[in-house]
Amino acid sequence: MKLGFGNNKDFWAGLLFAGVGAGAILIAQSYPFGTTLRMGPGYFPRVLGWILVAFGLYVMVRGVRNSDAIKGHWSIRALIILPLSMVLFGVTMEVAGFIPALFILIFVSAASGREFKVKEVLLLTIFLSFLSVAMFIWGLGLPYPLLKGF
Repeated sequence: MKLGFGNNKDFWAGLLFAGVGAGAILIAQSYPFGTTLRMGPGYFPRVLGWILVAFGLYVMVRGVRNSDAIKGHWSIRALIILPLSMVLFGVTMEVAGFIPALFILIFVSAASGREFKVKEVLLLTIFLSFLSVAMFIWGLGLPYPLLKGF
C-alpha cells in the first residue's frame, strides 16, 4: 500500500478540519467554559473544535485508506473573485444595507465560475437573498438594515 499524501484530497480536507478545530480550541482556552446547563463563552467553540478535530481525523484516515487523488486545476479567476466578493459584501453592507450586499456577494461570486448565465444567476440571487432575509433578519432578528436610507 502506497501512502501518497501530496495529492490525496481526503487527507488534506481532514487536515484542514482538524487544524481549524485545533485553532478554535486554542483560541477558546482563555474563555470560561461553564457547564452544559450554564454554558460559558468558551463552551461552544471548544466543543465544536473537538468535533471538528475528530471529524478531521476520521476524514484523514479515510483518505489514507482510499487515496483518491485531487482532480482538476486551480482557477486563478476564482482565487481572485471569491475573496473580492466577500470584501465587496462587507463594504456594501456598511454603505447600502443587507439586500444590496447580498446581491453583490451572490452575483460576483457566481461570476467566478466558467458557466455564468445572467438569467440563472439573477434568479438564484433573488431566491438566496429572500431566504437570507427570512432567516437572518426576520427569523433570528438580527439588527441589519435591509436598505440604508429607506
